[in-house]
Amino acid sequence: MKRKLVVLTGAGISAESGLKTFRDSDGLWEGYHVYDVATPEAWEKDPILVQSFYNERRKQVLAALPNAAHLALASLEDHFEVSIITQNIDDLHERAGSTNITHLHGIITYAQSSHDPDLVYEIVGDEIKMGECCELGSQLRPHVVWFGEAVPMIELAAAICRQADLFLLVGTSLAVYPAAGLLDFVPRSVPKFIVDPKIPSVDRYQHVIRIEKSASQGLIDVSNAIMQYV
Repeated sequence: MKRKLVVLTGAGISAESGLKTFRDSDGLWEGYHVYDVATPEAWEKDPILVQSFYNERRKQVLAALPNAAHLALASLEDHFEVSIITQNIDDLHERAGSTNITHLHGIITYAQSSHDPDLVYEIVGDEIKMGECCELGSQLRPHVVWFGEAVPMIELAAAICRQADLFLLVGTSLAVYPAAGLLDFVPRSVPKFIVDPKIPSVDRYQHVIRIEKSASQGLIDVSNAIMQYV
């Protein structure tokens, strides 16, 4: 029976595929402030701007390719039962071949009803057009969790972390809650591999192995070290 490896990924892993985030430049993403394009209030104020912003981001995601870090995580399924929890809204883990992924903040290649967030649809093409509606007649919006909205998958993610035999953190600063609190649900005795060029403060946790490298470089080290647990 394979051991359960739980992986939490953040912006650092997608950055190596050329995808930017708000945290790249003091709260700006492609020149836009978070409050102008990534809050319920922004959608209420100017849905055309918000829709256009995410349509452009979706095109960037679809043009990007999984990098060596994504592929390394997918290959670990040969040896472990891998559960990936990602803060990223792209589909690069899926395209790399990983099969068990929980998207904490939604996924940009899907749309949701602006009235009922449980009504979710895969997008055909790369745009959501104004006037495209859900079955209730409400405008479709990006299937992403905006700042100020609840994170509906956080309880599932916490439950997954409780079951970990091994834990791997890749490319996240642990600065965004509630995702940053997931490490608290990992059993204390579980080995915890942290991969990032700048390791976040994890001094209060036990059995931490720090790998201060980029996602793709660090996962080479992890893939070698983790085999002792197969």
